[in-house]
Amino acid sequence: MKARTLKKDKVNIITLGCSKNMVDSEVLSGQLFANDIEVVHENSKLDHNIVVVNTCGFIDKAKEESINTILDQVALKKKGKLDKVFVTGCLSHRYREDLEKEIPEVDAWFGTMELPLILKELEADYKSELLGERLLATPKHYAYLKISEGCNRTCSFCAIPLMRGGHVSRPIEELVKEAEALVKKGVKEVMLIAQELTYYGLDLYKKRQLGELLYRLSDVEGLEWIRLHYAYPSKFPIEVLDAMRDRKNICNYLDMPLQHASNNMLKAMKRQITREEMEELIAAIREKVPGICLRTTLIAGFPGETREDVEELKDFLRRMRFDRVGIFTYSHEENTSAYDLVDDVPADEKEARAQEIMEVQQEISLEKNQEKVGQVFKVLIDKREAGRYLGRTEFDSVEVDNEVVINTNRKLPIGEFVQVKITKAFDYDLEGEVV
Repeated sequence: MKARTLKKDKVNIITLGCSKNMVDSEVLSGQLFANDIEVVHENSKLDHNIVVVNTCGFIDKAKEESINTILDQVALKKKGKLDKVFVTGCLSHRYREDLEKEIPEVDAWFGTMELPLILKELEADYKSELLGERLLATPKHYAYLKISEGCNRTCSFCAIPLMRGGHVSRPIEELVKEAEALVKKGVKEVMLIAQELTYYGLDLYKKRQLGELLYRLSDVEGLEWIRLHYAYPSKFPIEVLDAMRDRKNICNYLDMPLQHASNNMLKAMKRQITREEMEELIAAIREKVPGICLRTTLIAGFPGETREDVEELKDFLRRMRFDRVGIFTYSHEENTSAYDLVDDVPADEKEARAQEIMEVQQEISLEKNQEKVGQVFKVLIDKREAGRYLGRTEFDSVEVDNEVVINTNRKLPIGEFVQVKITKAFDYDLEGEVV
């Protein structure tokens, strides 16, 4: 692409939203790099002339952040600091026609599945032989591995199928090759991501194959941690836990969004499971893998949610004692089936309920952390910050979970494992010393 500056093009990719978007940006980066186009991710130097904003359209706050980011880039273009602004991702996919009218200064809009079209606009060729090749935007010791795209579930609150389409699994051989390539780059930990992990393989192999995929990935030499994100509870394939129990490099960690615990809410959310079934599942998981770390996410303020529903959810948390919990306030999304319901919980009440629920979890988290004092854990060092090192145990995923704070005069290599004895516990973090 010819730029007005006559300099060689430099593309900056800005990624918003989830780890699945991050992988898409990394794939785009890899394609541009293979076409000899200079590419950077979230470049603070502002020495680029083209921007690609990879947007999120999941909930109101994410949409607002995406639009503000686009407007910021358009403002830079108006000042002559950018030649081109392109927008891709979920928000662009879902609202392209409206956005084209509202922000005409954007040079082109693309959906979630239009990588070849973005490349064409940047005068680059789509190289199919680069399957799985990408430029990591994460630190080099960990990476996300997207095992499928889209979702076949019909949860009433969720707009993801509108933006990402139906579930499409990637072949096991392809994923193993990608994992091997990541390890060669120095990756020690991969986080398996999908809109719905447990559906993996049904389309390709006519049966759930997440367990088989885990065994195959755990055979990849040099891959020290494999972590599971976003497992759907209904019809959970319990055999997945056999692989977790059998293989040391599969973390005893499962991220399973439950969204609520009141049967009224679960039915309204179309979750295809009851509270009683969830409790049975959690008991079965803990029996299969003693000491497993269970993470879940919840929604506060869904249409029709009553005080009784909130109290039931709090009671569920006290009984189940999850290791990690995240919470969203309900976002009323057009074209979802929940959009036909009255969004009857005011925004400030949604926030208050979310806070109230998290206060219950905060106590549980502190108690669970206090149990770890005096124990020694294998810790992956993520970074050095403010004169101390920050790392994670196998029970913590990056950015969303606890960190282990290590104060030491020793130099600890980033991306390596050390043995750490826990000396202090806080609500959501631990402190320790290297053994």
